[in-house]
Amino acid sequence: MIILRIEMDTGRTPNKSIDKKTALAKAESFCAYQERSQQEVRDKLYSYGLKTTEVEELISELIGANFLNEERFAIAYALGKFRIKKWGRLKIVAGLKNKRVPPGIINKALRQIDAGLYFDTLQTLLKKKNAAVKESNHLKKKQKLLQYAAAKGFEKDLIFDILNSSDLL
Repeated sequence: MIILRIEMDTGRTPNKSIDKKTALAKAESFCAYQERSQQEVRDKLYSYGLKTTEVEELISELIGANFLNEERFAIAYALGKFRIKKWGRLKIVAGLKNKRVPPGIINKALRQIDAGLYFDTLQTLLKKKNAAVKESNHLKKKQKLLQYAAAKGFEKDLIFDILNSSDLL
C-alpha cells in the first residue's frame, strides 16, 4: 500500500518560529496594508510562534513607529462599516468589542459618524427595504422592516421614530 502525503505550503516551515527581526518586518507590512487592531497584530505574531514577551515588545515597537494606532483603527473601522456596509452603531460597537478595542476609543470612533447622515442612511435603507418587501399585512411589514434595520445594527428607538413618522407604510 502506498501512502501519499500532501503538505500545504503555508510559506513557513511547521513547528519552527521565525526570529524577532523577521516578525517585525512582516508585522510592519501587515499593518501598512490596512489599519489593524492591536489584537489582530497580536494574533498574527503568535501565529509566527513568538513568545508573549516578544509579541508585546513588537507591539510596543509598532506603536512607537506609528504602524499601529488603536484609535486610528477604530475610527477607520467605524466609518468604513457605516459608509460601505451601512452598519448601525450597535453592530459597529460589537465588531470593535470583538477586536478588543477599549470602550473609550469605541465611543470616540462612534462620535465621528455624522448624526444627520446616520439618520438619512437609516431612512434610505428602510425605504429600499420597504419597496422590496412583498407583505400586505401592515403590522407584519413593519415587523420585517424593524428586524432588517435592527440586524444592520441600528437602534430600535430610531427605527421606530422613522417608521412611525414617515410615509413608508
